[in-house]
Parts: sequence; structure tokens; C-alpha cells
Amino acid sequence: MKMAMELVPKERKQMISNLMQFYFYDFTRYLELDVDADGAFLPYPGLEAYWSSGNNKFAYTFTVDNHIAGFALIERLLRSTEGEFYMTEFFVMQKYRRSGVGTWAAHKLFDLHPGDWKVSQIRANTPARNFWHRVIGSYTNGAYQERFNPNQGNPSQYFSTLSIKGIN
Repeated sequence: MKMAMELVPKERKQMISNLMQFYFYDFTRYLELDVDADGAFLPYPGLEAYWSSGNNKFAYTFTVDNHIAGFALIERLLRSTEGEFYMTEFFVMQKYRRSGVGTWAAHKLFDLHPGDWKVSQIRANTPARNFWHRVIGSYTNGAYQERFNPNQGNPSQYFSTLSIKGIN
């Protein structure tokens, strides 16, 4: 398997919009999401900002053997006590799940954006939470904290890539 990752240029932003339909479909297990009269989910709110906010938002795709395998949206948190980077969205196509692609992509993203991270899941999405425990646990050697949002109860993992890479 040849894996690659790229920052999505503005000219190809529709690709992320298209992939969002599959992402939203997966979330219908955990959230009350419905398609509109044309059979599509509503557009992802704020997606345009990933190409218009300067250097604060990043949209990536990852591929396997030149086929799109998933995407990630990352936000640089400014003036936040929650960390420097937030994994806003992360999606792996069903075909590539449990193949190591998600772990590879997450670790690569952590390497590309060194600093303090926050990764969150919807409380009911146990597979995602298990995935992130494994991925972050292996990346940090277990050196992360998990906290729960006091309102929704959603879990978030907090860690620093700087201590992993020996940068303090």
C-alpha cells in the first residue's frame, strides 16, 4: 500500500464537500441527521473558511495507491487553553478502515503540526473513541489526558507532540 497525504488546494475544495456526504452518513448512527428533499445532507458549516482563513485551518486528503481514502480538517486554535491544534473532523472511507491507514494519517498529521493537540468524539461513537485511544496512545506512549465536556459529555484527548519528538 502506497499512502500519501496532501493539503487540499482551493480549486479542489468540492472534493471535501463530496466526501462530507459519506462522513455525515456515518454520523446518522449517533446524531439526528437527515438528508434534504434532494437526498443530500446540508453543507458542512464553515467549510469555506478552510481556504479563506489564512494559516489557521487545514484541509487534507489521504490516499492509498492514488485512491482517496479519507480526509482531515484541522484548526489552529488561537488564544485557547485547549491546545494549539484541534482535529475538527477525521474520516476514513469504510474500505480502508482497520487497514492502518487511519493510524498512519493521524500520526502524519500530528507530525506535520507539532504542538498541543485536542481530539474529540461524540460520546455515543464508541468505535471512534476506541480508535483515538489506540492512535493517540501509540503515538504518545500513553502520555495523554482525557476530559469530558461538562455540557454534552463528549470525550476529548489532550496531548503534546513536542514531548514526543523531544522538543520542550
